[in-house]
Amino acid sequence: MAIMTFIGAGQMASALTFPAFENGHEVRLVGTPLDREVIDGLKKDNFHINLKRTLHDGVKYYQVEDMEKAIDGADVILGGVSSFGVDWFAEEVLPKLSKDVPVITVTKGMIDREDGTMMTYPDFWRSTEAGKDLNLNAIGGPCTSYELADKDNSAVAFCGKDIDTLRYLKSLFETDYYHISLSTDVTGVECAVALKNAYALGVSLAVGLAEKREGIGAIHYNSQAALFGQSVREMRKLLALAGGQDDNIVYGAGDLYVTIFGGRTRKIGTLLGRGMSFDDAMKELAGVTLESIVIATRTARAVKALAKNGKADTKDFPLLMHVDEIINQGKPVNIPWTSFETETIL
Repeated sequence: MAIMTFIGAGQMASALTFPAFENGHEVRLVGTPLDREVIDGLKKDNFHINLKRTLHDGVKYYQVEDMEKAIDGADVILGGVSSFGVDWFAEEVLPKLSKDVPVITVTKGMIDREDGTMMTYPDFWRSTEAGKDLNLNAIGGPCTSYELADKDNSAVAFCGKDIDTLRYLKSLFETDYYHISLSTDVTGVECAVALKNAYALGVSLAVGLAEKREGIGAIHYNSQAALFGQSVREMRKLLALAGGQDDNIVYGAGDLYVTIFGGRTRKIGTLLGRGMSFDDAMKELAGVTLESIVIATRTARAVKALAKNGKADTKDFPLLMHVDEIINQGKPVNIPWTSFETETIL
């Protein structure tokens, strides 16, 4: 039996307590400063107020001030913060961790540098003084928290620098419904799943455009499929620019598929497609965490920087550039359909 401490009581980290606990491990779930109400509820009756699921009786819960107690004796640390908690995790959590205890995180996203380089969160944490000697790993792939909690078959990738560590982590989490591939291509896996947030917003524009023409609830799959295909094409090119292996596009494409069927990114894309301005859409969704806006902005900024250095061409990313225009320049939705057309000559 391993002692597993999960830091961050968000929906995905909390859902991952299911396979870990069912495999017979001791699971400790620690809330961030934003999770106080969540932890209070879990201590009361094991019900997660955001995940809307009852966690296993036997999971141990800690408020953030008890983090060090929860970390003490742990064999594995799982980081469960959102992308908005990346700095907090670096400053408040990493200094408390032992270099002998592997860390695996579920935070999806990336940071763009001035030269257009796309840095994964594990690489960012590794660049800090507290994280430079830690064994940092990450989880990527198409997996929603509530369906994982409901034991729907889910396939993800664990990535990190050391394959033996990854095999150990897999042994702790894998079940007959949670299927895990392993990869030492951290850049490839992490960038692939980060990019899907930007493109899920792009695909969701088609939902809003259909509703604008024909009323709420109208759906046309041709336009969604066209934008999905263009998204995968652009994501694949971005993956190559980032230095990731091409095969990792499967994690980004799968994650894109999951994301456009519901959630926060679909909501913002739909509102924009209906004709609502970006500012009004943001007011409509006030209080909702929108990582898609951050990732779209960072990715577009990275492409522009690479283009300035002669390493990319913005014309290869018409959908991304249009999404960036909508959210950062206030332009109305006007899908550049003809820019997606290609000629293939064998």
